[in-house]
Amino acid sequence: MQMNGSSSSFGPGGLDLAQSFFKPIQNGAPPSTTKRHTKISVVGVGNVGMAIAQTILTQNLADELALVDAKPDMLRGEMLDLQHAAAFLPRTKISASADYSVTVGSDLCIVTAGARQKPGESRLNLLQRNVALLSDIIPPLAKHSPDSILLIVSNPVDLLTYVSWKLSGFPSNRVIGSGTNLDSSRFRFLIADHLNVNAQDVQAYIVGEHGDTSVALWSTISIGGVPVLSFLEKQQIAYEKQTLENIHKEVIDSAYEVINLKGYTSWAIGYSVANLARSLLRDQRKIHPVSVFAKGFYGIDGGDVFLSLPAHLGRGGVLGVTNIHLTDEEVEKLRKSAETILEVQNQLGF
Repeated sequence: MQMNGSSSSFGPGGLDLAQSFFKPIQNGAPPSTTKRHTKISVVGVGNVGMAIAQTILTQNLADELALVDAKPDMLRGEMLDLQHAAAFLPRTKISASADYSVTVGSDLCIVTAGARQKPGESRLNLLQRNVALLSDIIPPLAKHSPDSILLIVSNPVDLLTYVSWKLSGFPSNRVIGSGTNLDSSRFRFLIADHLNVNAQDVQAYIVGEHGDTSVALWSTISIGGVPVLSFLEKQQIAYEKQTLENIHKEVIDSAYEVINLKGYTSWAIGYSVANLARSLLRDQRKIHPVSVFAKGFYGIDGGDVFLSLPAHLGRGGVLGVTNIHLTDEEVEKLRKSAETILEVQNQLGF
């Protein structure tokens, strides 16, 4: 059953009120067919999916938003709740359905659906259940929107981005995972908080796995264009490596802290994914640390693997990976992060 947005037809016989209400001007031409119509689909209307949908709407990133979920009542409720805010939002057509045909013609498909871990369940078993879930999601998305970009948010995001790439048959540049885009935002916030500056003036990346083996690229961090570690060394300001490691650990633990306090994360990932949607669909050509096909970069050659690297994003998806100079230690940690992902990936046998 498909649940659409409001209609211009009223009363018995379906009178089209719009045609009666508005009189066309003389010597006019029909609307241009070349005007770009942007459509985004979000699969999964849980806390994360709805935070993403809400942020997309408030930031006016789409002309049409399609929601998909397996729970029809909740899905309809979320659609209506968003539609009822129409007077306060930019004009966007909102539709919802458990049928993937509602996503047809999407420019960007965002996947947030995922199984929750059962008590005592192994990480591998949870991953296998999520792979089975994606097997029912990705093929119909690819069928209805063969030219779209897939943006995977479900966790473990690096492994599920790889699975989505295999299931979709899409070229690697059009399959992206949200990766460490949010981790890097948390990293920038913590550094900015330490130095009492605006986080937007901090250039800092977390790369690798979105998880425990992520890598903080300390050698590349700059504040207002000033490389931090080089500045400290030139000014002979002593710092302890453990202090840096503690900040990185705080980044890794921050999501767990939010989950322990409120039960889930939603708003930060909503803003993070909307930020990615803007860069992709508006062809912003911005650099984001997201999960991309990483084989061939920084000596990663153990197999096909997706992990986060600073990627150049635009309307075509991943336009390239930034050639950042890493220290030998950072390269080694990044390779180990890739090996960790590949080890689990090989257990999947996918």
